[in-house]
This record gives sequence, structure tokens and C-alpha cells, in this order.
Amino acid sequence: MCSFLLSAQHFHVKNSLKSIRKPQRFTPMDKTYTVGNKTFLLDQEKAEKAFAEKRVINGRESMCFNLLPLKYNWAYDLYKTMKANHWEPEDIIMNRDIEQWKDNTLISDIERWIIMMGVGYFSAAEGIVGDNMIHVIRERVTAPELKLVLGRHSHEENIHADSLLYMISSLGINPHECEAMFEDIDTIVKKNEFVTRTSHGLRRDMDLTETRNKQIFAKNLFVFGQCMEGTQFYGMFGMILSLYRQNKFRGIGEMFRYTLRDESNHIELLRNLLMELVDENPDIWTFEFQEELRETMAEAIALEKDFINDCLPMDSIGLRKEDFLQYIDYIADRRLEDVGLDPLIGNVQNPLPWLAEMMDIKKEQNFFEGRVTEYQKASSLDIESDDDL
Repeated sequence: MCSFLLSAQHFHVKNSLKSIRKPQRFTPMDKTYTVGNKTFLLDQEKAEKAFAEKRVINGRESMCFNLLPLKYNWAYDLYKTMKANHWEPEDIIMNRDIEQWKDNTLISDIERWIIMMGVGYFSAAEGIVGDNMIHVIRERVTAPELKLVLGRHSHEENIHADSLLYMISSLGINPHECEAMFEDIDTIVKKNEFVTRTSHGLRRDMDLTETRNKQIFAKNLFVFGQCMEGTQFYGMFGMILSLYRQNKFRGIGEMFRYTLRDESNHIELLRNLLMELVDENPDIWTFEFQEELRETMAEAIALEKDFINDCLPMDSIGLRKEDFLQYIDYIADRRLEDVGLDPLIGNVQNPLPWLAEMMDIKKEQNFFEGRVTEYQKASSLDIESDDDL
């Protein structure tokens, strides 16, 4: 029975890859060029061999960052989408947010606490993600187009970290309080430890030809893509954007909308990387390893629910704790199914269907002053359903 489940789920993953990988067709290449009295010989067979040796890991190593010919076309397409979505925190007006933050009659203690927990958690989390992209994942992938899009991912984490500094300085929050929050609040500490232990397990000298080591690398992709960015970020996204829908902290909400849109691309990037890795290394995808990933997601869910309980110790206007707890179950099941794994619960209803609309930034009002037309590229993503989250 186990072998049947394994083959069925591996079939699901391989089928999913068909939607992201386009077949590469080579055009006939002239093998010699004569210019004046000089003749240049181009070895097509050698070039095709170099292309065939492109892999997610254990591929052809070269000091030349030569993208062509592309093997992972989806990675370059995603890189262009991410680049077109560029945004700058300072272009978002924070005047009304500052007024609300200073006026105790406009904002409740719960709403203020949600903002504090948001900036406290993400100040640490964005740095952890960026560090893992550069020093763990990008270090170990070998195809240049994959390194390219991972570099863009890291750049966007820098923008997210910059946006948090902008929020903190605009509201006049003591930055030492943010440091204390991710040092002293137990649920934040545990969430951060959960993800960083998968990074610590990947040493620079690790032999990635061994199956277990490849599984450790695959688990890192899963933890950062599906568990952290894909599930654990969404509780806080939901709470802050619930405030945004009530016309509270609109500037902060806009930055979180842009961040949410970026994260949807990051989740897709790491999902595709994981599926490519499994496709090239089927020895990774054992039944035992699949169950290990499902157990890892269960741990991520439990940690996130504890965090939500700290963020929202009681219900408030437009903020019902049970909705956010249910949403984590809903989104986690989707993340598992997206990589060919069985859901933990199944048939969980989405209690926050409006969250997908928060990523549709085409309908934007003039919250930029004077530079909105420059940032047409920051308005190119159109989300029609929660399936795109």
C-alpha cells in the first residue's frame, strides 16, 4: 500500500512539473564563422552537453554566469514578474497611520498590539528568509537562471525589511522594543527556531549526492516556502489587512499588500524548485520523507496558532480569532496539496475569502504622490481568486 501511495503522489508532482517546464528546442547552429581571414569553430555538441548538465543541484559548475540556453524557463519568467512588481516603501503615505497611532480614541489596545506583534515578528523573519536564500539555497543550486531568480527573492526580502524600518520610524516605535519582542516573546522565538534549525543542518561541505542530504535540502525548500512564507506569514497578513479593510493603518496595510503579493511569488518559486529537485532526484521522495514533511507542516501550524493566540488574546471588531485559526488549517492543506502531499485535515472552508482581493493592486487609488505612473510595474499583478495566494 505504501508503494502505491508513493507512486501516485510522485505522479502528481511530475504532472505538476509539466505545467512549469517548457520543452527546449535548439535552433541549428552554424559551426564555423569566417570573419576576414579568421575562422571560428563553435562546438554545438559541447554546448548541448553543457545544457544537459544543468540541474537544480549537482549540476555543471562554472565561473561564468551564463543563463543561455535556459533550461528552467519558469524561473526566468518568474524573475521578470518579480522585477516588474518592484515597489519602494517610501512612496507610501504614512500620515494617517501616524495620526491614528498617536490617538488612543481612534485605535484600540488590541489593534495597537497587532501592529507591534507584526513589526516585531517580521523584523526578524524577513532577515531569516533573506539569509537562507543567499547563504543556503542559492549557494547550493547550480543552474544560473535559478541563482538569478533566487537573487531577486533576496532583494525583495531587503525591501520588506526596509518597509518595516519605515513603519517603525514613522510611528516612533522604539526599535529596542522590536528587538526585545523577537528575543522575549516565546511564540516568536519558537517560530524562528523552527525554521532556522533546517538551515543549520545544511553545511557547506555537505555531500548532496547522498539521498538523506538531498532530503535535508528539500526539507529546507519546503519549510521556508510552504511552512513559513506559505503558511506562518498568513496569520499576521490576515490580521493587519483586516485592520486595513476598516480604514485603520492604511499605509501599513498597503505595504503588507505589496509584501503579500511578493510572498505569493516566493512560495511559487520554492514550490517549483522542490518539484524540479524531486523530478531530477526521485530517490528523495520516499513515503517516509513525505510523512516527515507532513509532520513538519503540522508543527508549523501548531506554532502559528500559538502565535495567533498571543496576537489576538480576545476578539475585536472585524477580528475573530477563530477565523484566523481556521485559515491556517485551510492554507496549510493547500500548501501540502500543491507539492503532491495529502492534506492534514481536508475540506477546510476558507474563512477569509477577501484576502485574495488584497493582492489585486490594479485598482489602486492615488496613495503614491506623483510617482504612481512610474510604478506601473508595481501594479501588474491581477489576482482573481484565493487559488492565486
